[in-house]
Amino acid sequence: MWSPLRPTAADAGDGDGARVDPVVEPAPALPLRRTFGRLWPYTRGGRRWLALLLVLVLAGPVVDAAAIWLFKVVVDDVLVPHRLGLFLPVALAYAGLTVVAGALGFADEMTSTWVGERFLLALRADVFRHLQGLSLGFFERRRLGDVLARLTGDVEAVETFLLSGVVDAVAYVAELAVFLGVLFYLRWDLALVALIVVPLFWFTARHFSARVKAASRERRRRSGSVSALTEESLGNIALVQACNRQGWEQERFRRESMARFRATMEATRLRALFAPIVDVLELAGALIVLGVGAWELARGRLTLGELLVFVALLSRLYGPVRGISRLSNGFYSASAAAERILELLDERPQVSDPPVPLRPARVRGAVAFDGVWFRYPGSTRVALFDVSFRAEPGETVALVGPSGAGKSTAAKLLLRFYDPERGAVRLDGIDLRELAVADLREHIAVLLQETLVVHGTVRENIAYGRPGATDAEIVAAARAADAHEFVSRLPDGYDTVVGRNGRLLSGGQCRRLAIARAMIRDAPVLILDEPTTGLDAESARRVLAPLGRLMRGRTTIVVSHDLSAVRHADRIVLLRGGCVADSGTHGELLARDDGYARLDRLQRSDLAEEVSS
Repeated sequence: MWSPLRPTAADAGDGDGARVDPVVEPAPALPLRRTFGRLWPYTRGGRRWLALLLVLVLAGPVVDAAAIWLFKVVVDDVLVPHRLGLFLPVALAYAGLTVVAGALGFADEMTSTWVGERFLLALRADVFRHLQGLSLGFFERRRLGDVLARLTGDVEAVETFLLSGVVDAVAYVAELAVFLGVLFYLRWDLALVALIVVPLFWFTARHFSARVKAASRERRRRSGSVSALTEESLGNIALVQACNRQGWEQERFRRESMARFRATMEATRLRALFAPIVDVLELAGALIVLGVGAWELARGRLTLGELLVFVALLSRLYGPVRGISRLSNGFYSASAAAERILELLDERPQVSDPPVPLRPARVRGAVAFDGVWFRYPGSTRVALFDVSFRAEPGETVALVGPSGAGKSTAAKLLLRFYDPERGAVRLDGIDLRELAVADLREHIAVLLQETLVVHGTVRENIAYGRPGATDAEIVAAARAADAHEFVSRLPDGYDTVVGRNGRLLSGGQCRRLAIARAMIRDAPVLILDEPTTGLDAESARRVLAPLGRLMRGRTTIVVSHDLSAVRHADRIVLLRGGCVADSGTHGELLARDDGYARLDRLQRSDLAEEVSS
């Protein structure tokens, strides 16, 4: 039999003995009380409405008990003595109670939905805000699909754990108190008999709750795995189809879906087994009370109306007892989702603001790397090894070298996606760790290797670099980026929606749009990461002129493996194996006939072969 506490076939392998690592690791288990305490503050905005909801919940059982008591009146005071004149007042009273019950139900439904949705709004917004503040390293090591599953489905489940479950628990307790009170008022001895089976309910719920929680935790983890695989596969659908890997992706998806199916079936099996056991206990209690009540009725110590009402109240008594037992399992099931949310909220950014950040009045743009050492979290390989170089205000410094030399890593450190282990990255002589992250990035414009375009209009994409920019500033940035001409030819001009990843634009057009976005930012420091990569010769030529205008007057760090694109830089830094192998101007480095010159000859040779072929 499958158990959520043992590795499944999906974790163990595909049947050929090869182990398959889990797509998503399980979240750390937390005590129920601690989980509840961590999430309770998110109810702050709706607590006064929660109080109203509790009043409605408490009023419901009172109205129900009154309606059931009327049934006793009908039997003992109307039907048995044949006093039909009392039927109309009793009927009107019953109709009035029905209307009151309906009004309470409506108010309960509307209020509970409002409180629950407000809670979800607050929690989901806070989780999203927290995710936005996490460092780049978190997203580089996490599956995006699993993060999305936590932000959507798991947050929904937490509402059951924290609000709906609590309100239901209060409702069950209120029903128990009201119905038990009426039972004791009718016949205290029969009420005591009815309570004989209550401890059995509690022991049954306790037995099942831990197993339900384990199964639910596994189901939540597998749901995250399915979302992660779906996002990864469909997000790279062009690569999947080009390599004919559809079958392999389908098998991965089938394996994780099957594991989720097993986890779901185990949780369902436990709940389905719990239900009939509770039914048997409830029936046993009712039969015992009915037997004793019939004995009392035969001896004339109990009226027929009292017995019928007692049985009716007894069925309503066992309902809350069953509900509380079932609710404990529901709590444990929802707590598995809460643990996944809290794991996200417990993630801390790898970079953080200092207690009292420096706020320079004016930034000139002098950039310096002073003896910087860095390795990526979880890696044993040093990515940067004692790297030092400077870029004075207005200078262009190019970082070149083979793949894996540390060029992009240096750019990430300048943006404070990470902090160095040793040494310092400085802006105008200030260690970046002394600046607030948001303030630092306001002084840096970036043109990434992958041209990122958001789903929106051209206007929105350009203004993404500086929210609040005027239409005139947007058009001026587009003109400077040599983008105004093609934008004007678009169906709706600057209001044209470019589609997901800019699918309605060419690569060169997307690149010029990104240049306009960087221009409107008007920052003193500019990072260009492989600015012409992925563009054909004509497109690359079209972006060189706007790139020149973008770089003018700014301290520019160019990351490139193409030496022909950086030959006019004020200084070229050659990185190899994470350390500075050489630096100087293009001419100086060629004159030394060392590593840079060999790299230049190799690229020229490759280019000549491409041209000749």
